[in-house]
Amino acid sequence: MTLIPLSSKKIFTNKNINLIATDMDGTLTRYGKFSASLFKALEALAVANISVLIVTGRSAGWVQGLKSYLPVTGAIAENGGVFFLGNSEEPKLLTPIADLITHRQNLATTFAYLKSHFPKIKESTDNPFRLTDWTFDVQGLTIAELHQLEQLCQAKNWGFTYSTVQCHIKPEKQTKATSLLQVLNSYFPQLTTENLITVGDSPNDETLFDQSIFPVSVGVANVLHYQDKLKFLPTYVTSLAEGEGFRELAELVLQMRSH
Repeated sequence: MTLIPLSSKKIFTNKNINLIATDMDGTLTRYGKFSASLFKALEALAVANISVLIVTGRSAGWVQGLKSYLPVTGAIAENGGVFFLGNSEEPKLLTPIADLITHRQNLATTFAYLKSHFPKIKESTDNPFRLTDWTFDVQGLTIAELHQLEQLCQAKNWGFTYSTVQCHIKPEKQTKATSLLQVLNSYFPQLTTENLITVGDSPNDETLFDQSIFPVSVGVANVLHYQDKLKFLPTYVTSLAEGEGFRELAELVLQMRSH
């Protein structure tokens, strides 16, 4: 499948884009940091009444703080496990979990099982701030090893995914796509997927690229590093990488809105 360059502008035949649902690390960041140009892009979108919803693998603890300081309408954390709306500090679980303490204990047991097979894996520093999943660092792991880790998780009835930053042990059906649909239905009933652009850069974003669910998706240019590893590919790809790619998308959306 050939990715269409965002510069083709075919994406902007629809002027009714009202929401951009975007990954964070590697998509909004640049070299791991937020840039001044990103803040300007987010502020310009807000002025134009185009909402931005962050959909990230980062922990509930991190996201609770970040969404309060950014001009965004809300944020989904832990690859679909938790949602924070607007200025609310209350985490809303999107995955039904009867007992979070037992759930965390089961995740810890599964991590120990993985570590018995891969002693080099290291728990991520933000793991203590998580509710629904368990993370360890992706650095140093080969694609073959990532596949083996996925198989080990599946054997224990857990889901597995990874990004440019972390590997995630998670509930099997917990994905960015399922959570985004839940949030749209519950909190944005006036919108349909036709009013939405999904944006990402890595394997944990691939459900956001499923065109049978989300008709318009965009990968920032660094998604090309994973092109042969994704089940679903974005409809369009930016010419620029990371946060500059998001800025490129924002500028084109705003141009279309003004015409």
